[in-house]
Amino acid sequence: MYKVMIVEEDIEISNAIKTSLGMWEMEAQCVDNFKNVVEEVAEYKPHLVLLDIMLPFYNGYHWCTEIRKISKIPIIFLSSASDNMNIVMAMNMGADDFISKPFDLNVLVAKIQAVLRRTYDFTASVSVMEHNGVMLNIEDSSVIYNGDRIELTKNEYRIMLSLMESRGKVVSREKLMQKLWESDSFVDENTLTVNINRLRKKLDAAGINKFISTKHGIGYIIQ
Repeated sequence: MYKVMIVEEDIEISNAIKTSLGMWEMEAQCVDNFKNVVEEVAEYKPHLVLLDIMLPFYNGYHWCTEIRKISKIPIIFLSSASDNMNIVMAMNMGADDFISKPFDLNVLVAKIQAVLRRTYDFTASVSVMEHNGVMLNIEDSSVIYNGDRIELTKNEYRIMLSLMESRGKVVSREKLMQKLWESDSFVDENTLTVNINRLRKKLDAAGINKFISTKHGIGYIIQ
């Protein structure tokens, strides 16, 4: 089943779109927090995003740019600001289509289906894991926070991946070492400690403070 994320402030319009998509056996979710659109997209992992231009806090162009930092999923703009300048700007910023308001719901669904057919092979879904605003991009082994990208080494990425996969749970040192070297052979624990400390310093420098906590004698957990 295809999933669509609706980024639209007008609740009446959002619910109407959601109902229409449901009739065509597509799942839809409306963004609740317009300050954290990218985080909601990353968590929901939609196959397509419907994005209005006029939104609270930041406009649709801003969020289109931010989504494009983490994914190639198709984006369709919905807007009453349908002059040529806005249409050209939307397409240049990475949109796949532009639909002017007011629109016919049947036409909207048909356009969504057309974009989905053109896109999938199912390789373009969001490859991001998110926890408390911190996003791990699986595609390029980086962390994204407040719009900034933090490059990780291979070992730092494997540590982050293990912690994100088990968010809310303690990950043992033994499991982390196995993940780092994909082996059951003995590895000096000091090497793991060095990698953890380097990762923490990178996160701290980006303003992600106290993200990785130590559970003495057990392992690590992300907060």
